[in-house]
Amino acid sequence: MRYVRDRETAYDLLHDGFITIYTKIGSYRGEGSFEGWIRRIFVNVALGYLRRERPFFGTEDVSESRTLEARDETVLDRMSADELLGLLDHLAEGYRVILNLYAVEGYSHKEIGEILHISENTSRSQYSRARNRLLAMLRQREASERMAVGGGNVNDTPGVRM
Repeated sequence: MRYVRDRETAYDLLHDGFITIYTKIGSYRGEGSFEGWIRRIFVNVALGYLRRERPFFGTEDVSESRTLEARDETVLDRMSADELLGLLDHLAEGYRVILNLYAVEGYSHKEIGEILHISENTSRSQYSRARNRLLAMLRQREASERMAVGGGNVNDTPGVRM
């Protein structure tokens, strides 16, 4: 459920992905890994759905992405994968899609731009904003944990690096 929030839609996309694999298995040429070929099919099925059903990208174009300051990853170290995925679910759909494509799937911003029909700089901007939003959520979580333990002020929270 990295690309859509609705479990039923995710199941439908999973089904559509398997149907696509079944019908196109003959087109696999053995170039690259089979796993990579399958992954690309599932990503393309999800992105095709998002393009058809949910136009989510503006035309905003930012030429530079801000670089975040490097800090320790204490909150990330204590989080499970499910908890992190839960935080990703709170991101706006466009942010979540680009974060997944870039950070999880390994696509370049140029490739993301071509796939989503946006500029490379828009992809960079959306990724930067997604990352900043996720960092803000992580900082808030760390502050909440500190307050629950009675160990500090919400404003004393050090940053988290991604």
